[in-house]
Amino acid sequence: MRAEGVHRSAAAAQVGINVRTARDWDQGIRRLRDGRLYPDGTLVDYTTGMTTVVSVPVPVTLEANLDSRFLTLEDRETIADLHRTGASLRAIGLVLGRPASTVKREIDARSVDGDYQPYAAQRHWAQSRRRPKKAKLADLTPLRDYVQDRLSLRWSPEQISHTLVKDFPDDESMRVSTETIYQALYLQSRGGLKREVAAALRTGRTRRKPHRSADERKPRFTDQMVMISERPPEIEDRAVPGHWEGDLIVGPRSTSAIITLVERSTRYVLLGHLPGGHTAEEVRDVLTVLVGTLPAHLRGSLTWDQGCEMAAHKQFSVATGVPVYFCDPHSPWQRGSNENTNGLLRQYFPKSTDLRVYGPADLEHVAQQLNGRPRKTLDWDTPAERLRDLLTAN
Repeated sequence: MRAEGVHRSAAAAQVGINVRTARDWDQGIRRLRDGRLYPDGTLVDYTTGMTTVVSVPVPVTLEANLDSRFLTLEDRETIADLHRTGASLRAIGLVLGRPASTVKREIDARSVDGDYQPYAAQRHWAQSRRRPKKAKLADLTPLRDYVQDRLSLRWSPEQISHTLVKDFPDDESMRVSTETIYQALYLQSRGGLKREVAAALRTGRTRRKPHRSADERKPRFTDQMVMISERPPEIEDRAVPGHWEGDLIVGPRSTSAIITLVERSTRYVLLGHLPGGHTAEEVRDVLTVLVGTLPAHLRGSLTWDQGCEMAAHKQFSVATGVPVYFCDPHSPWQRGSNENTNGLLRQYFPKSTDLRVYGPADLEHVAQQLNGRPRKTLDWDTPAERLRDLLTAN
């Protein structure tokens, strides 16, 4: 308020302090219990009448670079000002952009005789965050014994945490969060529980497995993928021919594979021979040859899953001019035609079949049979008939 030009007495009256206190604040003077400490280090002690020069102690840091979920000193000052004017909890929460429950907990915990103390609240909070802290389960306490006994009975940390509240409703010392138990199990330096107890977890893991959200995952390939969500709408509704779905069917122990391509509007099938393996380079070369047999107007796009065999997708697109779109993880329905065709192919190549024994002629024979089958989705036309109509029409 002073920085905005408000007179000292008016500002003091609005805040609810004495004018002399406001003057001290203006001059940077800290009022102590038995004296005053000036900015230059001069300490006036009222009890002895002595004036000394001291090194100014480093106070607890009230402000720091905080996560947005924490209240700042400015937030607490706002709470104090609005609470003093009689503003409701909801109104204060709207100003801060926080739930009213957050404001209520803060005021209830840090008020003296109904008067909220923002600076005392900030100091208390800053003190409580000092690290390192001793782990809650590090000492031999009834809480640790309880947790260890339940873990030996193969209870999960979550079950233990919630049952503690039921078994000890009035004992706040018998409380521990699920996360604290996991910390004690996985981090021995945090006062960890016994290794044999950790082995009793359902997963059997003694180390933590990181879980990442979709936006935190590392890119699948060096070359950036274009996702299926960016695929043009004319591909989605199958109105325009020339757009393909692709995948591999793989033999036992992943030692053999066949490329399967299905045209989305006609359901026409192309099969690619992979006799030696299915590395990214081998898949790229066979795909390039397969697509190269098609006329230009049937080389629209290719949709694939995020298998590592497509790591060379950029090189394939440069060689053929065909863009590649990638499905979302664990979403086989986004290549529905191809998944259905792979199911049909298992009539010819059952699972656990060594695919290396089949040559290009065998694959061509199977493709011709599939393309000669009438399909209900094509009004009982065959894929070969639909493709023939496309070729003759152009």
